[in-house]
Amino acid sequence: MMTPHMPHSDSRLSRRGFAALTAGAAVGVPMAAHAAPGRGGGKHDGRIDELLAGMSLEQKIGQLFVAVGYGATADAPHPSNTSTTGVDTIAEIVATHHVGGLIYFTWSDNLQDIEQIATLSNDVQAAALEAGGVPLIVAADEERGVVYRLPAPATPLPGAMALGATGSHSHARKAGVIVGSELRASGVNQAFAPVADVNIEARNPVIGVRSLGADPEAVSRLVAAQVKGIQSANCSASAKHFPGHGDTATDSHLGLPVIDHTRAELDQIDLPPFRAAIEQGADVIMTAHIVVPALDDSGRPATLSQPILTGLLREELGFEGVIVTDSLAMEGVRTMFGDDRVPVEAILAGADQMLMPPDLAVAIGGVRDAVASGEIGEDRLDASVRRILAQKLRRDLFEDASVDPGSALAEVGTEQSRHTAQKIADDSITLITDQDTVPLAGGTSVLVTGEATAARLETTAQALTEHGLEASILADATAEQAAAAAADVEAVLVFTSSAGFEPPASQVEVVQALAATGVPVVHASLRNPYDVVHVGEVAASLAAYGNSECNLRAVAGAVAGAVHTKGTLPVAIPTADGTGEAFPIGHSLR
Repeated sequence: MMTPHMPHSDSRLSRRGFAALTAGAAVGVPMAAHAAPGRGGGKHDGRIDELLAGMSLEQKIGQLFVAVGYGATADAPHPSNTSTTGVDTIAEIVATHHVGGLIYFTWSDNLQDIEQIATLSNDVQAAALEAGGVPLIVAADEERGVVYRLPAPATPLPGAMALGATGSHSHARKAGVIVGSELRASGVNQAFAPVADVNIEARNPVIGVRSLGADPEAVSRLVAAQVKGIQSANCSASAKHFPGHGDTATDSHLGLPVIDHTRAELDQIDLPPFRAAIEQGADVIMTAHIVVPALDDSGRPATLSQPILTGLLREELGFEGVIVTDSLAMEGVRTMFGDDRVPVEAILAGADQMLMPPDLAVAIGGVRDAVASGEIGEDRLDASVRRILAQKLRRDLFEDASVDPGSALAEVGTEQSRHTAQKIADDSITLITDQDTVPLAGGTSVLVTGEATAARLETTAQALTEHGLEASILADATAEQAAAAAADVEAVLVFTSSAGFEPPASQVEVVQALAATGVPVVHASLRNPYDVVHVGEVAASLAAYGNSECNLRAVAGAVAGAVHTKGTLPVAIPTADGTGEAFPIGHSLR
């Protein structure tokens, strides 16, 4: 988890850059969107009526919750299940609470290997069907890039900002197809992706490279492509985080950000990607725990705001699919109400599904009490359940939610998918500065060091060697150690990772010490591309937008001249002191 340490700057700086970008032209996304047909049920209405008629009140309430269950198998007791849900196993969570969905994490022991995930998914679906005949939404935060969930051999795709740097609709769609296909093969039927936030704040500690960029029109095109790709694999896509988390320096996991955009700025900057997702037929939109005074001056986060979820998302934008909250365990949604009231307030605001309440029994009890008192009417409850059932029917979960664990592994991380990932990474590499250094001449001896694990340094060095350079690595080096090692080579490749978010120390000092040796230093940022303005003068600076194997190999290819640097900056880079713009959107040295 990152903490912002960049110097504070005028919060409207990034908006001035945006205004310059779009001066004299309207953003190419319509101001109003029509809901995709069938989002509310359509051809499935009769079946939904039958299902609703056979459901108890407890089952209906349960459908409104997506829970975390701890364990690699459905029937393994886990103390965290007991403490957060009141029962011991994932199967008991499903049977007792009738939850509408589960979300998988590595930290909850759900994701050990592909066959295990597929088996777990089959077993929890069986438990759901036995308990009430309604299959589960099984979800994961599968954005790829820096946020991924499926273990190897899942395709190590570049993330959203790398896609933004390519500008390619085809790349975004193909990445979505890979994500959706690999999830479905593993028994997971919903991706909490794509990120539709327009990242115009360089200090944003929670979005950054998870965003496709800072140009709303470009982000909108690529969001629509990702939705199309994910859902073409019969996996639900979830555009997030509505109404837009891209212009804040506060992490909503830890606090409650305030987005002070005017309504006009929201229409220009934040809302176009969500309109595009709706027009493309996204099954789900996820809310953000952010305060947006221009939309609701009550101080409520969007997740609990009726004007934002019902007034804007439902009525104005015409979204008829499922509205899911971001995690209800995050501090950004727990500042005004207790854990029993938060889901009630979210439902009253217009949300359909409550994600990851910190205490499932308390959250369900709060909703049960609100229904019993009439605060939440049965019609309102049924409306959300109808949308949830429609999503499950649309994704064929009632037909067969199970998968074949034996064949799942063969469908994940295929050679074709890995080739696609490498092509995307190659096309994303952006040469920001260069003093006629890149590419290095064949046979050049290169030290690879900086803010990366020894394994990542080794992957890079191996790729450089394959391209005809002589590469060695130095891991966990201090500035003094790195400078000393540079005396024995002809060039240095040094990595940073969001250097602007940490105190002016380690990462920047290493780069500056290397540059002071006089040896040509090629710098590459492995996460946010803003690092270039913090590290000082170097011989060349590249943006990789990620640290997966394909990103590292793409950097090596660019340094060696085997990869042409086609990428362009999808975000503007402010000066280090935040008072101006160092590099505009679209900048590159090709």
